[in-house]
Amino acid sequence: MTRIARIRATPVTVPLEAPLRHSNGAHWGRFVRTLVEVETDDGYVGLGEFGGGGETATAAVEGLIGLLRGHDVFRLEAMRFAVCNPTASLYNNRTQMHAALEFACLDIMGKKLGVPVAELIGGRVRDSVEFASYLFFRYADPKTGDGEVRTPEQLVAHARALKAEHGFASHKLKGGVFPPAHELACYRALAQAFPADPLRHDPNCAWSLADAIAFCRGIEGLNNHFIEDPVWGMPQLARLREIVRMPTATNTVVINFEQLAANVAQRAVDVILLDTTFWGGIRPCVKAAGICETFGLGVAVHSSGELGVQLASMLHMGAVVPNLGYSADAHYHHLVDDVIVGGKMRYVNGRIAVPTAPGLGVALDAEKVARYHELYKELGGYAYDRDPGRPGWYPLVPNADWADPGVSMTPSMR
Repeated sequence: MTRIARIRATPVTVPLEAPLRHSNGAHWGRFVRTLVEVETDDGYVGLGEFGGGGETATAAVEGLIGLLRGHDVFRLEAMRFAVCNPTASLYNNRTQMHAALEFACLDIMGKKLGVPVAELIGGRVRDSVEFASYLFFRYADPKTGDGEVRTPEQLVAHARALKAEHGFASHKLKGGVFPPAHELACYRALAQAFPADPLRHDPNCAWSLADAIAFCRGIEGLNNHFIEDPVWGMPQLARLREIVRMPTATNTVVINFEQLAANVAQRAVDVILLDTTFWGGIRPCVKAAGICETFGLGVAVHSSGELGVQLASMLHMGAVVPNLGYSADAHYHHLVDDVIVGGKMRYVNGRIAVPTAPGLGVALDAEKVARYHELYKELGGYAYDRDPGRPGWYPLVPNADWADPGVSMTPSMR
């Protein structure tokens, strides 16, 4: 047996090229992530990662040692119930922490057996995973004044630069920031600039049903993958699906098996975006993909904002799912650096190779972890659901209080 002996958690802050805007606020020029290390009694160390950080996250993760000391890392189903029993989790919300621990245990298993994680969870059917460009409206970087994306012209220029650098052949626009009519103009500008590249839009549930219908009718006939989370909740998504002529997708209202069953019964959405943290690990995503295959639902890989450890989990998941029908999401190309040895993984023709080394196939760069841990201590966290350029603002659902696309500003990110 290979038993858990210690758990360490380290919050880090890694800068972004520019602050990323979304329907609830912004990523304030950086990602805050918590790196998790699980050490076993026979000397193996496995890596995990989840979003957010700070003293409370560190204490919460490291506090799980009381539940897991002596647990065999190969007993993953038993660990799932030890950490996030479905009824207990109504009170403790440990699912994302469990995901990081599952990544780490799979990493250890792969290292001990000398095989990549993908080979432990079914064996790869592809050696690389295709990604969409994942475009955001952005504030300019406060230090350089560069990077603003607000107008159709700026958006198309940014997409062209990303396509030239990384080879993306499909594009996703994160919206819900500006009035729907402005975002429609931006989306149509992308379609004109890249007629051969499939597109998709994600306003993060910010729209009313009427807004969503108008937007979808405005893009019918374009080269669309799907419309993602235009409205909140299965009933509205189901109603929209009856009206519009394109697939609908979600990563918000189908993030567990109960919700997946409800969607099979109600058929509110056509495509399920599987997130290795939201679902509690790589293995639940693979299991969910199998259910989606059975019931004819599409599948894609979702991104909740990742460094290299979680990106590795996304790649291994994407490698083994046969019914992966769309390019994956990743915030990754917006980062200026990473905490893994060798630096950021490379896109080649819009794809990232699935790691082939044992386990997750990535290792932490100790110097970078220390540097970005210090940066976290210097800057602290930020409120994901607040906009630094609109103090005191918060959205309703559906929203009607949009940012003004005619205003250019560079707010402080402190």
